[in-house]
Amino acid sequence: MSLPLHGIKVCDLSQIMFGPCGTQVLGDFGADVIKIEKPGSGDISRSIDRFAARGAESANYMGMNRNKRSLALDIKSPEGVEVVRTIAKDCDIFVHNFRPGVIERLGLDYEMVKSINPDVIYVEGSGFGTTGPLRKKGGMDFVAQALAGIADGNRDASGKPQLAPVSGADFSAGMILSQAVGLALFHRERTGLGQKIEINLLDVYLVMQQQEVTQKLLSGNDFNPLRQDPMDVFATQDGYIAVLAVLRPNPVSDICRALEIPDVTQEPELSSLAKQMANRELYREKMGKGFAKFTSAECERRLEDAGILSSPVLSLGEALDHPQLDANGSLIELDHPTYGTIRTVGNAIKSSAVPQIPLVPPPLLGQHTEEVLAEYGYSAEQIAELVRNQVAAGDSRAAKGAPAPVASTTA
Repeated sequence: MSLPLHGIKVCDLSQIMFGPCGTQVLGDFGADVIKIEKPGSGDISRSIDRFAARGAESANYMGMNRNKRSLALDIKSPEGVEVVRTIAKDCDIFVHNFRPGVIERLGLDYEMVKSINPDVIYVEGSGFGTTGPLRKKGGMDFVAQALAGIADGNRDASGKPQLAPVSGADFSAGMILSQAVGLALFHRERTGLGQKIEINLLDVYLVMQQQEVTQKLLSGNDFNPLRQDPMDVFATQDGYIAVLAVLRPNPVSDICRALEIPDVTQEPELSSLAKQMANRELYREKMGKGFAKFTSAECERRLEDAGILSSPVLSLGEALDHPQLDANGSLIELDHPTYGTIRTVGNAIKSSAVPQIPLVPPPLLGQHTEEVLAEYGYSAEQIAELVRNQVAAGDSRAAKGAPAPVASTTA
């Protein structure tokens, strides 16, 4: 099966989540992603799994580095930089997410790479952008949440801003990275020209708030559906259910009928949306009596019959056991050369042209060092010298030869 990105070469210096999420998509669809990592420790995500046994591979790393090859290389050394330049000269895509200034000190900035590879697509990721007052500030998703208004829009009952537990901008930035690369490849196909692409977490969180940002800029008002619409979570007999009382003439009245309780919209304090939001605690108390009469499943059934959007609140473990995931082919299995069968989430893209994505497990650190260096013209003697001088390193645990791809049931 021919994959859409077959023959595309990626020189990937990114680490942790933002870059690796994006380059994993490229690898899923056929690109040869050469992941360049620090000898000895590798991508930082290899060591930030607090649940991993000593010496075991990190789940953080496992989740976003399949379909790549690992080259362990000291890029702070002149010899290591020269290896990167050799790979960059022949690559289609060059990706990094160092802080602004670091890549220039290494001599691997866009102008340098472009000078040896004029049609390269160069992707630079950062926390807050490469110019302006925050250009040197270290970026992480949870810091960007605070800066972009996400935490403020997610205040708890006491009014304290709350961070969301999912790294939304990191993941979304990775998806935007893969989208931008696809557009750049199409542009290059038409014009023959490469380009530089910049993506930062702050911009991504603002783009994720397109409705909210536009409302604020046009009217000065804050749009927050959780504060302004009857979207809520209620306790049931056996758990909780999330309910969206929206998109109908009088959804609250419909919910009351479904739950066989008096229509609260007939009470003066709750007769309109504005009053329901102004008297939120009274609204929750009155409606809560209806939900408490039934199990979550029964509440969902009744609300579905009434045309009201709802879902039981599941833990992640419960969500992973839901039969819909089997129907969607959401979870995949990888045959790891050291750890055996591992399970993770697959690619969300379902494509009729690529019904199965070939899957190669996340590489061990330095697993492909000798293989990659040989492909780029380094002799056995030169490779041995790089290893001897601690510029490059392999992994003695790596299985001989690349592990065979395991076909995913989804694309």
